[in-house]
Amino acid sequence: MADEQVGATRSLASKIEWLIQNRWPAGSRPPKNNVDVAAAISDATGEELSSTTIWKLRTGRSDNPQLKTLKALSTFFGVPIGYFGDDDEADPAADQIAASSLVGKSGLNREALRALVEMSDGGRQLVADFIISAARLERGRREGR
Repeated sequence: MADEQVGATRSLASKIEWLIQNRWPAGSRPPKNNVDVAAAISDATGEELSSTTIWKLRTGRSDNPQLKTLKALSTFFGVPIGYFGDDDEADPAADQIAASSLVGKSGLNREALRALVEMSDGGRQLVADFIISAARLERGRREGR
């Protein structure tokens, strides 16, 4: 489930790419390139980011951005700044971000989440196993296996 993980063990580039792919603001035109990403973040936050900065962050050529850049990313994507770190704060933040990103997408809504909470441990494990199996199947299809 490597592409879907957003935890602290992931690189900054992977975390930023995950946000662009999964947390782009609803109702906004998806970005076609780094110019679009930089412009959207700059417009929304008032912090001027260049397409080169976004490119460097997305490709891992820069892994130590300025605090103002992280604040702009945090504000734009609605995530705590700790998400970008590699300490104990990053994993729980990543889990919460991933869960909140699912609400409202593809039929997974608050009612479904409440039903999941109300299930037995065995029922939740069954659902978790199914999700992991389905993700592996989809990943295999994308990779041409």
